[in-house]
Amino acid sequence: MQPLLILNIVGLTPRLLGSYTPRLSAFAARGALRQMSSAAPGLTCTVQANLLTGSTPQQHGIVGNGWYFRDTADIGFWRQSNRLVAGEKIWEAGKQHDPRFSCANLCWWYNMAASHDVGLTPRPIYKADGQKLPDCYTKPAAWRDELQWELGPFPLFQFWGPATSIASSRWIAGAARLALRQYDPTLSLVYLPHLDYDLQRHGPDPSHPAVRRSLGEIDRVAGELIAHAEAAGRRVLLLSEYGITAVDRPVHLNRHLREAGLLAVRTEDGGELLDPIASDAFAVADHQIAHVYVADAARIDAVQRLLAAVPGVEAVLRGPQRARLGLDHARSGELVVLADARSWFSYYYWLDDRCAPDFARTVDIHRKPGYDPAELFFDRQLPYPKLTVLHRLLQRKLGLRALMDVIGLDATLVKGSHGRPPSHPDDGPLIIADRPDALPAGTIAAEAVKALALDMIFAPAPLRPQSAPERQTETV
Repeated sequence: MQPLLILNIVGLTPRLLGSYTPRLSAFAARGALRQMSSAAPGLTCTVQANLLTGSTPQQHGIVGNGWYFRDTADIGFWRQSNRLVAGEKIWEAGKQHDPRFSCANLCWWYNMAASHDVGLTPRPIYKADGQKLPDCYTKPAAWRDELQWELGPFPLFQFWGPATSIASSRWIAGAARLALRQYDPTLSLVYLPHLDYDLQRHGPDPSHPAVRRSLGEIDRVAGELIAHAEAAGRRVLLLSEYGITAVDRPVHLNRHLREAGLLAVRTEDGGELLDPIASDAFAVADHQIAHVYVADAARIDAVQRLLAAVPGVEAVLRGPQRARLGLDHARSGELVVLADARSWFSYYYWLDDRCAPDFARTVDIHRKPGYDPAELFFDRQLPYPKLTVLHRLLQRKLGLRALMDVIGLDATLVKGSHGRPPSHPDDGPLIIADRPDALPAGTIAAEAVKALALDMIFAPAPLRPQSAPERQTETV
């Protein structure tokens, strides 16, 4: 077996490779670069499941980053159990081919309760007094202490939220180097999310100073990891999940449903909570895709007409039509809504910001009934947001209950989103292999990556001299 590193750099596209990414551009020039497509929407959990199972959501069931769990009657985002993913995973196929096969899965999603050999995923400690402390979950369990001894605590607040930075991706890359040294896995899956943050904040234009800086930072971290892996005799496959689309219009589907008398809320302690049990229809918003759950089948036609007329909605798919996005699955909504190129879907359902629930102004990825990119921004109404954070932390240190309410409710701040198919292939996901002959010609489906990776491991091509590498010029 030839050991392989699969490096997932979220948000990287062919158009973003260039002078700001010298290491990654050089890697692409001496290897093979292809555009990658997916039968499913460009969402992290969905695309990762496509890559690792070689199937679509209609088979593996991951219809988004979250959905309405009909059996428990609640909306859940960013669940961690790998048992939610149906189908054979790449490490299971590898072990079936050769029992000596081993896999290290570093921060790809659905990391827990999985059959891989080594695992790492962010896992905060939630204290009874409301504190959220940085931590991680590992397999084997003892590796957690070793990692934090070597690298320090997992930088949770730089992994997501308004303070996100390269620190979290740098930490994950450091963990990858330790995993290669300690466990020598046949397959290493490494997730580096940093680039995604500023692309959602500012849009995908590399002329923006923050985007240029992010490109340079991820280029350095990823380039060093690629060099380390190759020096250790490993093949390398680099890919991304989706490309970011420039947006300027948030669309609040749940507010339209509420105004039509279809969405129900209940009031608790002055804040309104979406009540999926009492609602006739509600939307689970996920970037540029939304699943709309309709309680009464007789009302599907009316809800479809209502949503199709909302500015920013490109398509409303029902029943077998959902297969167009690979989403004809029992977990999907009765309707699947697709945004147009300049729009994205918020989860907001309140009609007055004074009635927003307390968690709306916090970083809380589990209680919000949809994805919230506003968590990447401090509230613009706070004159000194970082001082506010320090004040809240001091209150908690003193034993006082303090809400970390530093997130605003201005959805217009978001300038980049994803989920719908890209308008141009150069703005979509890519795949780069370390050798010119490692990939077939043409666009590669995400569902084909599992088989490609296993071929690289079990049928490696002869090593080529690295002194005069061929340049792959074909782009399809």
